[in-house]
Amino acid sequence: MGRKRRVKSESSPFDSLPEDCISYIISFTNPRDACVAATVSKTFESTVKSDIIWEKFLPADYESLIPPSRVFSSKKELYFSLCNDPVLIDDDKKSVWLEKASGKRCLMLSAMNLSIIWGDNPQYWQWIPIPESRFEKVAKLRDVCWFEIRGRTNTRVLSPRTRYSAYIVFKGVDKCYGFQNVAIEAAVGVVGQEPSRRLICFSEAIRRGRRNVVKPKQREDGWMEIELGEFFNDGGIMDNDEIEMSALETKQLNWKCGLIIQGIEIRPAKIL
Repeated sequence: MGRKRRVKSESSPFDSLPEDCISYIISFTNPRDACVAATVSKTFESTVKSDIIWEKFLPADYESLIPPSRVFSSKKELYFSLCNDPVLIDDDKKSVWLEKASGKRCLMLSAMNLSIIWGDNPQYWQWIPIPESRFEKVAKLRDVCWFEIRGRTNTRVLSPRTRYSAYIVFKGVDKCYGFQNVAIEAAVGVVGQEPSRRLICFSEAIRRGRRNVVKPKQREDGWMEIELGEFFNDGGIMDNDEIEMSALETKQLNWKCGLIIQGIEIRPAKIL
């Protein structure tokens, strides 16, 4: 029998670099690239665990997002907690979290934080708690003909120099009607400026000829979502813009029933 050959582990040329130098380089990347860099060599793997690197990926006000009862062993653990566990803010009417790949801030406005026409009239809308919502209550549509939902937020709560998409997050109950083949007007833009507009439909049942109508998609959390539009957040120091997002049907005026609105979610737009 021949001798068994020993496989020698080859060292990486990066292993000769000081760890503080590697940390400095990686801190200019993003969380996804940092995780990839950890596979380059043992030195990189060790360095990527550094609090110095992960603190660079956290938002400047990250300490305000840490629940008082939570203790984290490292900044990396804190980072992924803020990605996976949205934090309720503003009297629990909004939630904020980080996009895992980039560290960009994401935001959801609860239905309680939206302007819903006739939303305070129990004849038309009902406010109910459901276990699958991250918020205390959701808005359940009982019966309306004038459908209008609007949400606003200041751009300062979002990451600068980032293109965002806004989505309305909802569910349909068993007796949902009035949305089949009905195009809803959606708009997203800076308050005081001309917004971008599109047509959306809360039902997948839409006439074949209407190609430009955006249909709902299933989310991993069991809810449905429809993209309302996109906007770019420049996010300068003096930037105080407000973004308004809306969905309305005020022309056909047929009676509608059976939607459950959780809120409007804002997250970094997908790069095609």
